[in-house]
Amino acid sequence: MDENKITLATIGGHGFGAKVATATAINHSNRFTGVINLDGGPIDHRYYESYQELAQYVEGVRNIGIEKYSASDAIKKVHELVHHPKWRSIILQNIQTDKGALQWKCNMDGLYKNMKKYIPDVAYWSQSYGLWPGQALAIFAASSKWVHLSTNTLPFYNVFPRLEGRFPELINTHGSEDFDSPLNHWLHEEPSDQVFYLSQKMHRWLRWKDGCNVLLADKSEAGWYWIPDRGFDTVTNTTHGEYTPEHVHHNYLYTDAYEKSRKSRGKEGASHGQFLPVGQFSPKDKWF
Repeated sequence: MDENKITLATIGGHGFGAKVATATAINHSNRFTGVINLDGGPIDHRYYESYQELAQYVEGVRNIGIEKYSASDAIKKVHELVHHPKWRSIILQNIQTDKGALQWKCNMDGLYKNMKKYIPDVAYWSQSYGLWPGQALAIFAASSKWVHLSTNTLPFYNVFPRLEGRFPELINTHGSEDFDSPLNHWLHEEPSDQVFYLSQKMHRWLRWKDGCNVLLADKSEAGWYWIPDRGFDTVTNTTHGEYTPEHVHHNYLYTDAYEKSRKSRGKEGASHGQFLPVGQFSPKDKWF
């Protein structure tokens, strides 16, 4: 984000990546305005059959000792051990074949050791990780093996308070219930004829929530409520400036729109500490 001069953004992840996205947002709340979870999130997966199946696959392929085999023999071994078609494909993609003896592209030994811990970081979500008070969207496969909508949404409400009472708008399933396939966890890929509709759900949410201040319900409230901005006050030389909707200039680290607008307001009599509605900013200074 720093390299691309992006101050604030929505972050999202799928499966275990949803845990990573949520933890990243919580630990860097000044850089994110929303979190999207796709068939994953702040759940303790240790006792899920789907997780235990994956842990067995990781243990099995780690113990193969692929460096002792040719590529064809290693692939055959993986096929014998991993029955799930998607996990098998992912594991095979992580075999490095062009550097002499075979090796893993990922840290397979470290992953195995982590999964063998009583509390594996891969599967666990601790209450100590905190909560995310901002915008959130959670979508699960209709027949998900990783998020059981009827019994396991409470952890989501504990971490994402804005999701509580927002079913089916902000926490819901995707795809038909009769698609009870080993591939349904990858809801952004299967069923292929439903991927477009998933993208539209995400697009509509991003349209009204991405970049929205945590104190607002959505972008439609911009200009109607006063909230602290993150700009730099040229009068007091502090980062606590005037009070304006933060997301009017949500790229505050990489724009001089604050300084320009304050100079223009100062000429019209706006003094330090006054409230300035969005309408007083020129259109070229607005992001939304």
